[in-house]
Amino acid sequence: MGFQKPSHSFTKIPLIGLRTNSIKILFALSFTVFINTFGFTQDIPPKKDPIKAKTTKKPVKKDSATISVDSLLKPKVNLKEVDSIKNDSVKKPKELLADIVNYSADGYVSLNNKEKKIYLYNKAVVKYQDMEINAGIIVIDNNTSLIYAGRLKDSTGYSQAPIFTQANNKVEPDSIIFNQETKKAIIFNSRTEDSGMNIFSPVTKRENDSTLFMKDARFTTAENMDDPEYQFISDKIKLVPGKKIVVGPTYMEIYGVPTPIALPFAYFPLNKEQKSGIIFPTFGEDVGSDRGYFIQNGGYYFAISDYLDLAVLGDYYTNGSYGLRLESNYAKRYRFNGNLAIRYENLLTSERAFPDFTQNTIYNIRWSHTQDAKANPNSRFSASVNLGSSQFFRQSVNQNNIINSQNNTLASSISFSKTFPGEPQVNINATATHSQNTQTETINMTLPTIQASVGRMFPFAPKSGAKKGIIQNINFQYNTRAEYRITTTDSLFGSSQMFEDALAGMQHTIPLTTNFKVFNHFSVSASTNFQENWTLNTINRRFDENTQSVITTDINGFDSFRTYNFSANIGTTLYGMFNFNKKNKDAKIQAIRHVVRPSLSYTIQPAFDQFYETYDVLDADGTTTDTVEYTRFERSIFGAPGNRYSSSIGLDIGNNIEAKIRSKDSTKTEPEKISLINNLNVSTRYDLAADSLKFSPVRVTGGFKLLKDKMNVNFAMTLDPYALDNNNNKINTFNVDNGGSLFRLTSANMNMGYSLSNETFSGKGDTENEKKREDEAIRANGRTDDLFGRVDDFSTRVYTDEDKERQKEKEANLSEYSYKIPWTLRLAYAVNYNNTRRENRIASHSLMFSGDIELSPKWSVGASSGYDFLNKGFSFTQFRFERDLLSWRMNFSWVPFSTLSSWNFFIGIKSNFLQDLKYEQRRQPDQRLGN
Repeated sequence: MGFQKPSHSFTKIPLIGLRTNSIKILFALSFTVFINTFGFTQDIPPKKDPIKAKTTKKPVKKDSATISVDSLLKPKVNLKEVDSIKNDSVKKPKELLADIVNYSADGYVSLNNKEKKIYLYNKAVVKYQDMEINAGIIVIDNNTSLIYAGRLKDSTGYSQAPIFTQANNKVEPDSIIFNQETKKAIIFNSRTEDSGMNIFSPVTKRENDSTLFMKDARFTTAENMDDPEYQFISDKIKLVPGKKIVVGPTYMEIYGVPTPIALPFAYFPLNKEQKSGIIFPTFGEDVGSDRGYFIQNGGYYFAISDYLDLAVLGDYYTNGSYGLRLESNYAKRYRFNGNLAIRYENLLTSERAFPDFTQNTIYNIRWSHTQDAKANPNSRFSASVNLGSSQFFRQSVNQNNIINSQNNTLASSISFSKTFPGEPQVNINATATHSQNTQTETINMTLPTIQASVGRMFPFAPKSGAKKGIIQNINFQYNTRAEYRITTTDSLFGSSQMFEDALAGMQHTIPLTTNFKVFNHFSVSASTNFQENWTLNTINRRFDENTQSVITTDINGFDSFRTYNFSANIGTTLYGMFNFNKKNKDAKIQAIRHVVRPSLSYTIQPAFDQFYETYDVLDADGTTTDTVEYTRFERSIFGAPGNRYSSSIGLDIGNNIEAKIRSKDSTKTEPEKISLINNLNVSTRYDLAADSLKFSPVRVTGGFKLLKDKMNVNFAMTLDPYALDNNNNKINTFNVDNGGSLFRLTSANMNMGYSLSNETFSGKGDTENEKKREDEAIRANGRTDDLFGRVDDFSTRVYTDEDKERQKEKEANLSEYSYKIPWTLRLAYAVNYNNTRRENRIASHSLMFSGDIELSPKWSVGASSGYDFLNKGFSFTQFRFERDLLSWRMNFSWVPFSTLSSWNFFIGIKSNFLQDLKYEQRRQPDQRLGN
C-alpha cells in the first residue's frame, strides 16, 4: 500500500493540509457524513483487502462500482410522530451535502459496516461538485474520523499518487490524512502550483481556514521540479491559496549549489486579478557622465479598476538629477482603449556654484486612443499624440529613450468626426494637429481645424434608374473649413508669445461638376469651383520716405475675398496584349498586358486684380523709382488670390504592365499574374496665357515589385525643357536649342525596401515571431523594420503563455542532426540627386539594414546599422544578443560608436512572478548638451 497507518491516534492531532482550498477536502468529509447518517444495508468487504480488514461471510465484489447518495435507502418515518417532530424546539443541523457524491474504482469498492470503513482500490475516483480526487487507494475511517488517500505499491515502486483537482487548481502529494472533525490535514511530499510558482514540501500542515504551513520547503518557477535550474529553500512557509505566500529565512540554490543570495523573509502576492504594488527599480552607475549612481524605472503601480491603471515611475541620480514618468492604460471592451505616458526630467550638469553648472528640464507627452469600430458607426474619436522638448530623446538619461533619438519629427493628431445620415448626408470633423522638427525646433499646430461637408446632390437626376447624360449627372456639394494655425519654436511653446503670430480663417467651397461618355470610350468631366475665404489677418504696406524703407503693418480684423475657376478633363483606357504562347505553349512567359490611361485636362484660372494694391518707392529727392504691387491677403491662412490669368492644358499618362506566367505547380491549369510595373506616370502642363516658360517640367514617377513582392522599388524624376543662363537662372529658351539635350534632369530619387527571412523561399511568408516583433516596435514608437535599432526595456518585458508555447515548438522541431536556423533581414536603400541650378550632386545616398538570426533555439543575435555613401561612414549601429537560460534570460545591447555609444547587460528570471530578481549593468551615453 502507498502509506502506513501511524501508530498514534489521529483523533486530536494538529493536522496540516495542502495549499488548495478547504473545499477540496470537504468532498471526502461528505462520504463519512452520509455514511454516519444513513448507515449501511450490508457489508461489502474486498476480496483482497490491502488494509487487511476483516471480511464477512458474504463478500461482494464490484468492478468500477459507482454509488450515489440517491441510491441509498431512506429511513422510514412514523406518521404519528410528524406533529411532535414539527413542533420540536431543537433546530435540526444543516445538511453538509449540497450535491450528489459519486465515487468509483477500477479495482473494487468495499463498504465494511463492522470496521465502519469504505475502501476504494485501484484508480479510485471521487467527485463532488467541482472537486475531484484520483488516487490508488482511498479509505474513509469513521472510527477515527480520518480519511486516507495514498499511492499503490507494486514490484516497480509506487504508482497512482493522489491528485486533487478543484476548478483549475491541482495538487499532487504522495499521501494525505484528513480529520473530518477538526478539518485539519497532514499532507506528505506535496507538489503545488499557484500563479506560476511551483512549491514542494515534505510535510504540510493545513489549518481549518485553508492556510497551509510548510516545513523545509522549496519553491521555484522552473517547470522541472525534479531538476530545477534554480530554487529557493526556506524552513518555514505560510501559504494562503490564491492570496499570498510568506516565507521565513530563505536562500537561493542554482542547480543545487547554494548561493549567497538570501533574504530574512519575503512576501509574494498570489492574486490573479490586478493589484497595486511596488515596481522594483534598477540600480547602477552612470559611467558616461558625472551624474554618479542612479536608481531607474522604480515606482508604484496602481490598479485603479478593471478598466484603468496607473504606473508612477522615477529615476534619481546622486548629483541631483531626476526624472518622473506617469504611464496609464485604459480600456473598455467594444468601446475604446488607449494609453497615456508623461515623462519629465530635470538634468543637472556639474555641481552648483561651479561655472560649468547647468540645469535643463525636458519633457515628452504621448497619448494614443482608439475607438472600437462597433462602438458608434456614426461618430469616431481617435488620438495619437507625441509632443515635447525637441531634445528630449537626445538628452534623456533613461536608457530606453536612446533609439528614439534617431527620429527627427514629432507629430500629433486628435480628431472627432460625426456623420448625420440622410439625404444629403452631413459630415463634421474637428482635428487638432501638431508637427515638430527636432532639428530646427520649429512647431506647427492647428488648434483646431473644423471641417463640414454636405453630400453630393443631383438636382436633375431621375427619381429611379441610372443617371445618364450631361444634365442628369450635374451635382454640387458644400464644404467648409475653419482653421486656427500657430507657428512657434520650442523655446516659446506654452507661453503667451506663441499666439502672437497665430493665423485664423475660414474657407467655403462649392464645386459644381458633371460627367458623361463620348463615343462610348471616352470619359468626360467638367467642373467649376467657387471659393470664399474669410480671414482675420491682413496687412497694409507703404514706403516711408524718411527711413527709405517699406513698412508693413499687421491688421487684425475680418476681411474676405472670392475666387473661382473652371476645368475639364477627358480620358480613356487603352489595353495592349502580346501573347507568347501562340508559337510555344510551354513558354515561361505566356502573355504581357500593357494598360495605358491617358487624360487631357484644360484649366482656366482668372486673375483677381481687384484684391491687389500698389505703393510707390521714392528716392531721397522724392522721385518715384518703382511701383510695387501687393495684396493685403498675403497672410491669409489659405493663401492669397492670384493676379495672373492662367489658361493651361495638362497631359497625364498612366501605365501599368502585367505578365501571365506558367505556374510552377503542374496541377494548376491557369497561369499566374504578376505585376512588372505597378505604375509609371508622366505628367506636364502647357500654359496658353503665359508670356514665357509656357511648358512646366515633366514629372515622371513609377514603382514596381521584385522577388515575389518582397522588394519594393519606387523612383521619381523631374525633367525641365528650358535652359539656364550663365548665372544658373532659367531662361525662355529650350535646352535643346541651347546646345543641350531635349530635357535637363533637375532632380531624381529612388528608394528600395527589401524584407526576407528563412521562410521567404519556402513560400510560408512572414513568421509569427516577425509579426509579434513589429507589434512590439509600434507600441514602443520605433520603426517596424528596426533600421534605427530596437527599443528594448529588458527589465519590464512580460513573458506570456504564447512565448512559452513558441519556445516549446522550437525545441520540438530541433532534431539531433539538423536545425533550421531562423533569420530575418531588412534592407532600405535611398538615393537623391539634385541638379536644379547645375549643382550636379548627390544630395543623399545611404543603405540601412537590420537583421536577426537564431543560432540555436536558445541563442539569438541581431544588428541594426547603415552606411552613408556620401559621407563615407556608418550610421547609428546597434548589436543585440539574447540567450534563453530556461527559467532565466540574458540580454546584451551595445551601441559601439557615435555620441550615443552605450551598452546594457541584463540577466533575470523570465517569470513575471519573480521579474524583480535581476541583475542589470549599463553604460550611459556621454553627456549631451542642448543647442
